[in-house]
Amino acid sequence: MSDLLQQAVAGVTVPDPSLRPLAQARLDSLTKPQGSLGRLEEMAALLFRLQGGVLPVQVDPVRCLVMAGDHGVAGPDGPGVSLFPQAVTRQMVQNFVNGGAGVNVLCRSAGVALQVVDIGCAGGEFPPHPTLVQRKVAPGTANFLDGPAMTRAQCQRALEVGIELAQEAAAAGVRTLCLGEMGIGNTTAASALFAAFLGLDPAGVVGPGTGLSAYGIEKKIDVVRQALACHADVLRAGEPLGILAALGGLEIAGMAGLVLGGAASGMLVVVDGFIATAAYVAAQAFQPLVREYAIFAHASAEPGHQAIMQCIGGAPLLHLGMRLGEGTGAVLCCQVLRAAAAVINEMATFESAGVSGASG
Repeated sequence: MSDLLQQAVAGVTVPDPSLRPLAQARLDSLTKPQGSLGRLEEMAALLFRLQGGVLPVQVDPVRCLVMAGDHGVAGPDGPGVSLFPQAVTRQMVQNFVNGGAGVNVLCRSAGVALQVVDIGCAGGEFPPHPTLVQRKVAPGTANFLDGPAMTRAQCQRALEVGIELAQEAAAAGVRTLCLGEMGIGNTTAASALFAAFLGLDPAGVVGPGTGLSAYGIEKKIDVVRQALACHADVLRAGEPLGILAALGGLEIAGMAGLVLGGAASGMLVVVDGFIATAAYVAAQAFQPLVREYAIFAHASAEPGHQAIMQCIGGAPLLHLGMRLGEGTGAVLCCQVLRAAAAVINEMATFESAGVSGASG
């Protein structure tokens, strides 16, 4: 591993355990039955611990980073794992920059700053734009049916890009990072990573992605099985960098770097849906303690997401039947996080309000 990657992995530590009972005591002192605000209290306690037990806790500033990259398995000569051509990745990046995508609308609604990152789109550079960060590692990955999707050097560099972006966000005062992505074919790469890292059967995790038919899903399952067989030696070795390079996407590796860098910087990391969860799983393979800093925004409508959550002990906050990606679920989740912060910051205590507490 590079020095930067090693430093990020080593920099993720357990938040001060002594703050857990203090958070609980604060929440139990508020004018409500204990635990009656459910997962709002859980999120409030998490914010309290990550921010050193100092009130008021803060969710903002929030930054959503949409990492964009192309996949060789979805290229013109690939096996056909998406209803959309590879060119759509690049077209959607331009749509993000122009402010017309779903994540743009939700970011404006939620007051969240957006950065779009070209970490691996096919083609050359995009025209400069304030929203766009150009950190292209390579113009897409190779087809993982023919060999590794990335070289180890490319994969490591994509991880480093994510770490660097997280460090830049922390330096700018950002407290909450939302993971987003764009890349035609990336549900295929994500499914392969879930199978590889978690030992799950591809049939249990592969879904329709952009809207494949039952026949298309079966074909996609077969593609993932072929990829796992092609890289069986790498999978048996069990090294996270090797697995991620063999099967992943540049944008997935970049998001994994965001998870590592965000956790090392003490930020809350909000994991979006299916593909962002694959990045989280990869980051957790490097450093299990990232779980102390990450929350899962929503339950993806991709059929395999529920099994994945059960496997890693994840508990999504929202269940809205979404599967768009782009960071849309993570951005929506910020409204819930702000409500949780308001609870622990602003509610009166039984003592301050002169309200009698529970007896017995």
